[in-house]
Amino acid sequence: MSSFVVQSAGMQTQPIVVKELFLEHLEVERNVSPLTVRNYRHYLNHLVEWLERQGIDDIRQLDLERLRQYRLSLSRQKTETGDPLSKKTQAYYLIAIRSLLKWLAKNDIEALAPEKIDLPKADAISMKYTDSEHILKLLEAPDLTTRAGLRDRTIMELLYSTGLRVSELVALNRPQIDLESGELGVIGKGRRPRVVFLSDRAKFWLRQWLGSREDEWIPLFVHFGGKKEKNLLGSGEQMRLTARSVQRIVDKYAKKAKLPVKLSPHGVRHSFATDLLSNGANLRDVQEMLGHKSVMTTQIYTHVTKPQLKKAHAQFHSLKN
Repeated sequence: MSSFVVQSAGMQTQPIVVKELFLEHLEVERNVSPLTVRNYRHYLNHLVEWLERQGIDDIRQLDLERLRQYRLSLSRQKTETGDPLSKKTQAYYLIAIRSLLKWLAKNDIEALAPEKIDLPKADAISMKYTDSEHILKLLEAPDLTTRAGLRDRTIMELLYSTGLRVSELVALNRPQIDLESGELGVIGKGRRPRVVFLSDRAKFWLRQWLGSREDEWIPLFVHFGGKKEKNLLGSGEQMRLTARSVQRIVDKYAKKAKLPVKLSPHGVRHSFATDLLSNGANLRDVQEMLGHKSVMTTQIYTHVTKPQLKKAHAQFHSLKN
């Protein structure tokens, strides 16, 4: 979106207009995913509504004092369960505003400098993961005499074999699966492509699942829709399993297996990374497999690497005694 478009639009610095132009920029010029556009719309709608309540009709009126007031309103906001917004969630709102302000600066609109926005310090996160013994109990929990059980076993085997994010898993299509090479190309966070690898176990269960399919739908994982399912033609996009459904599936079998932690699909991803590092993989390799942009993100797994470093020091340091 050129600066000419921004400056020539009627009421060009009205928050609601600026927001829509920015979202168009994300979609057309930045080519970000529809999910990212949806999230930015949610966060910026919140800002626009707040500005309207304050009687502010020009984005250039968002100064440091008004930003402080907005941040105060975020910190006092309650979720549907009555809990305050986490620091991490508050940061998402501010990241969206900062991105909008960067875009305005690029288009020569004088507004609050984006670098003046500091993000709140994140709450300490308790990372839930489990060891291979408990993962095996999880994987063996589904009832394989049912279609849903076979599908669920395959989903969890694939999650643990690859460390895929749940959004990446549900986006998979049948033509992507190459059981001969044992490799799978995915487009991850930030539209970054990467290759993940299928274990022999994952390949076995994928063969079982694909062999059981009598439909020609494209999605790799589908839900079961009763009578409507039999009459559905086309690509079967409506039958694609959602991320929320996969979360429920993992939670269901974690309870059934009586795991010591409340495990989610992301917890399976954490367990995958922990298992690799515990068995000698280096941090950079795990970074590539997880699709992390920065190794700093992968360093959350120092709970694994630090004991290994201590062991190496005790074994190899020449003046250890």
